[in-house]
Amino acid sequence: MIRILLVLILLLTPYHPNSITGSKDKLENQISTILSRIPSNTKTGILIYNPLTQDTIYSHNIFSPMIPASVTKVFTTATALSLMGKDYRFSTILFTDDSNIKDGTINGNLFLKGFGNATFSSEDLLHFIFKLKNLGIKEITGNIVGDDSYFDNIYYREDWIPDESANVKLPPISALVLDRNKTVSKRKRGRRTIYITENFKNPPLNIAQKFKQLIEENDISVNGVAKSGITPDNVLEIAESSVAITDLIAMINKHSDNFIAECLFKSIGAFYSGKQSNSFYSQQAIQEFIKKNNIYSINTEIVDGSGISRFDQVTVASVNGVLETMYFDLKNFESFYNSLSYAGVDGTLRNRLTDLPNGFSFRGKTGTLNSVIALTGYLMSDDKDELIITIMFEFSKGSWNFYRDIQDEIIKSLAELKKESSDF
Repeated sequence: MIRILLVLILLLTPYHPNSITGSKDKLENQISTILSRIPSNTKTGILIYNPLTQDTIYSHNIFSPMIPASVTKVFTTATALSLMGKDYRFSTILFTDDSNIKDGTINGNLFLKGFGNATFSSEDLLHFIFKLKNLGIKEITGNIVGDDSYFDNIYYREDWIPDESANVKLPPISALVLDRNKTVSKRKRGRRTIYITENFKNPPLNIAQKFKQLIEENDISVNGVAKSGITPDNVLEIAESSVAITDLIAMINKHSDNFIAECLFKSIGAFYSGKQSNSFYSQQAIQEFIKKNNIYSINTEIVDGSGISRFDQVTVASVNGVLETMYFDLKNFESFYNSLSYAGVDGTLRNRLTDLPNGFSFRGKTGTLNSVIALTGYLMSDDKDELIITIMFEFSKGSWNFYRDIQDEIIKSLAELKKESSDF
């Protein structure tokens, strides 16, 4: 409603084309001066856009395909919010096929099933065991079954992206997660204890084994074995642990968490298709989000959820389209906006743009790969007149810090000029 009122106010406000043109010219000159320091072979894409007036303040090379790096995550998180809604939660649930558990014995199996809860931890597993003890359970006659069938068992990005060669390796991406699908072992070397972190090779089996071990350590006997399997239809729910989508996307956008981003990517596919998730359904869901919201789609292809892959391709125009779509999504904009890193305060932008003029703030998503750096977000001011800014570089000379400084200089110059003229 606030944005609708602002649009009406803008339509009724006298238009001063000469003043605005003068401010744009000044900004263009400032940006040209800043960009003049960049090597000539650097690929650059920039768009500064006012979503309320639909006015392009500055644009350069906005339709060329570029590698987005972690800016890919805005496609992942925006699609998830739009598809699932801000109240959605991702769960890990404990079931049993015994219909009567009041006798102190589970005459059957326990099933630990994951539904994309990428934050599930050993502490949460202990809470499940405490629930069993509070129910008076002393014996389990059957097996402990880990079930990750909500996703397919193609656990690694390298296996679902043909010819993938990205050198950032992640733990297996599964619907059932425990401690980010890693295990820590101790090795003695003289007087020192060395901690070795290893990825789970088979998430449902490894997690079932860990669960069985903890159950037995807490004085509940298990007659069966730990195994992977499928939860049957007629089961009784014993306990649930879940995380809100708003918390999950904040971990992804503020801190650029690749593992959680890939788990969300797979969750999108499951929700979208209503079937067992795979990367194809996830990609289809994102493409459907782009198409449905009339986002510029030429030269845009998303192959993972995190942006690790160099096969991800976007345009500055398509990135702007995602942020514009979320800006006018009255149900989900606040959740999306709050998930972004707050410059000078938190996340990947905590040490950047600390010297913006009074009354200005920037919330955004960064992206970094070898020879790639990207930034997109919202420049906000006290007058509530927001701008969407996207700045992307692919370079062979210079450092990430050099290009970060270029991005920050452009945003700071824009804020200072906006504060002086108030014409944007």
